Amino acid sequence: MLTGIRACVFDAYGTLFDFASAASGCTASLGDKAGALTALWRDKQLQYSWLRGLQRRYVPFWQVTGDALDHALDALDLAGQPGLRDRLMDLYRTLGAFPEVPATLAALRQGGFRAAVLSNGSPDMLASAVSAAGLDADFEAVLSVDAVQSFKPDPLVYQLALDRLGLPEQAVAFISSNAWDAHAAAAFGMQAVWCNRQGQPPERLPGTPARMIHSLDELPGLLRG
Repeated sequence: MLTGIRACVFDAYGTLFDFASAASGCTASLGDKAGALTALWRDKQLQYSWLRGLQRRYVPFWQVTGDALDHALDALDLAGQPGLRDRLMDLYRTLGAFPEVPATLAALRQGGFRAAVLSNGSPDMLASAVSAAGLDADFEAVLSVDAVQSFKPDPLVYQLALDRLGLPEQAVAFISSNAWDAHAAAAFGMQAVWCNRQGQPPERLPGTPARMIHSLDELPGLLRG
């Protein structure tokens, strides 16, 4: 069990929101390439954010997302379909939340835990996703890396949550479906929880997540004891 937790801070994409839902909204155009597009789009999105972070060449995550999509569409010979790019980008603004998210957040609220989002997403992207999912009232803060002009896993990003919540590292549970993100938060000093939705093997990275779960609905039980 996790002890001393006063707030839960969630990653957004892949943790709260299913990034595969954008391609799912365009299956008529994508056909059997929907899965490949989702995977390559996400891979490039992360790679571009990491490389831009290392180079100190920050741009908003919306641009990173569009650049990654352009690469994926070219790689899969989909770039010539009229309107497809615009449709996918529009859908990314309102990605569907994973089914267990509302009940998990309600359980945390009933348990007296504060909740926030900490994401690479641009402020307008996050606002759209949270609103579309009907989660506006569930979060005390929705924090974007835009405030520090960098990307995860830069420690400046994780510090944002502590500054906003006014809490020490060990009072914060950081939850992410991205193992590298959970490791980075753990190395920073938070009590990290890796939501390993895909049953992936452990990473070999600095920091060790305090717990691993397979779905967010396991989280309240970790905190209640």
